[in-house]
Amino acid sequence: MTIKYIEHVQLAMPAREEAQARHFFGELLGMKEVPKPANLAKRGGCWFEAGGAKVHLGVQNDFHPATKAHPAFVVDDLETLRRRLGSAGFVCKDDEPLAGFRRTYVSDPFGNRIELMEVET
Repeated sequence: MTIKYIEHVQLAMPAREEAQARHFFGELLGMKEVPKPANLAKRGGCWFEAGGAKVHLGVQNDFHPATKAHPAFVVDDLETLRRRLGSAGFVCKDDEPLAGFRRTYVSDPFGNRIELMEVET
């Protein structure tokens, strides 16, 4: 038995904040929103995909942001994405170098930590 791959990453969000999720993950990060199955849609939240990355945002009533645990997305133009996020009021913070990557962190509208990485060429 071996693990084959991660099918999706689940992040928590506060109730009734789907518009903010759509702005950040859809408009700013360029992910496509995909419909939730009918039996799960009643819970709120929203799902996004881009390339092989899938993020499920689920409503958590006693919400607390994930400030350490995080998904790391590989992007193809980190500087353009940093400028887009900065123009929308999101602060990107660089961290220690990681061999082979340029990278930064940003918090989503709910305070969840997101890592953005670009392969160095």
